[in-house]
Amino acid sequence: MEPAIEAFLNSVKKICPKMTDDELALYATKLTIEEFSKKEYFLQFGHVQKNIGFIANGLVRSYFIDKDGDEITVGFYAEGDYATHYSAFIEQQPSKYYIQCLEPTVMVCLSHENMQWVYDNIPNLERYGRLIAGEILKRQQERIESFIFQTAEERYIDFVKHHFGIFNRISISHLCSFLGIERQTLTRIRQKIAHQ
Repeated sequence: MEPAIEAFLNSVKKICPKMTDDELALYATKLTIEEFSKKEYFLQFGHVQKNIGFIANGLVRSYFIDKDGDEITVGFYAEGDYATHYSAFIEQQPSKYYIQCLEPTVMVCLSHENMQWVYDNIPNLERYGRLIAGEILKRQQERIESFIFQTAEERYIDFVKHHFGIFNRISISHLCSFLGIERQTLTRIRQKIAHQ
């Protein structure tokens, strides 16, 4: 079995320990592996996302382009995360986002059609799907609330704390865009923290 698929199935088993080896083997028959080079797109704005992608290796960012033509980063996803505009994927609607690889990336993919088949034929996987959907929703809520309840400095500190593993893998401009701040603001925040 492909190492990427094996790693993915192990992560499924961790979340749903009741999954049997037979169920996992059946699930594996519906999975594909896709490899992307740096700067390549997993999903383009206006396109329907055909596959949900589990990142076995690499790093991607999700962004949209605002009315001024600026790229606004809404998320970074690394190993063990899913690359998806989830609501658009579930509804099979055109995406409002781009998902671009920041590094060479390997994904374990499941098509929308195969997801429906899996839910119908492997009942334990429906629970897994619900748990993953809940996690995606929780993250989206946390991001919205960070802009309502946190200062720019608090958002930065929070990001470093929760995304330490990818902190040195992303550009300053992408980070500023994600935090909703200008580069000079980030510089001031970093200097202030360094002197504390």
